[in-house]
Amino acid sequence: MTARHEVRPDGRRRGGGGREAQRAERRAAILQAAMELIAERGYRGTSLAAVAERAGLTQQGLLHHFPTKELLLVGVLEERDRWDSAAAAAASGVRRTDTLAALVEYNAGRPGVVQTYTVLAGDSVTEDHPARDFFERRFRRVRETLAEALRTEFGDRLPGGLTPERAAPLLAAVMDGLQLQWLLDPAEVDMPAAFRDFLSLLGEPEEGGGRT
Repeated sequence: MTARHEVRPDGRRRGGGGREAQRAERRAAILQAAMELIAERGYRGTSLAAVAERAGLTQQGLLHHFPTKELLLVGVLEERDRWDSAAAAAASGVRRTDTLAALVEYNAGRPGVVQTYTVLAGDSVTEDHPARDFFERRFRRVRETLAEALRTEFGDRLPGGLTPERAAPLLAAVMDGLQLQWLLDPAEVDMPAAFRDFLSLLGEPEEGGGRT
């Protein structure tokens, strides 16, 4: 099945409509095809021609939306972050670590997207990779966001004595490391359950803390 016949990761079906709707549909098909191919072949092994073919477009039609492979890569990464933001917003109103747990649960339902992210994150450690700057900025932002979530729930010190800033990189490592283990052995690694187990190791906040 080609990407243009699939359901979008946000649950909406791609359909007809006016010119803008058709443009959005083609762009979504391109991004979905690119995610699938990057997950299968890696970024360097994915060509614009292959993405266009899987999306059901000519290469010229693809270039109308993404003139370069680098811009397509940025589009893939930005789309993935938009889905994460939407999932986090859907979990708003609960304690902050529960929001993270809801995001892990959400990711467990979209292995293709998680696989693409994991492949690109690993590839990006090379200095000439076009996604390196993106991931450097992204991980800085993630550490800041996680530190804020931990401070909201635990205050300036976690039960074990770490500050939120020192604990944030560890929390990020657990989230990404669980994704890798889950992709390799999903029958043995229950990613959402394992993440909740990790949260229980953080301990309970003091009286008046974020948890209820």
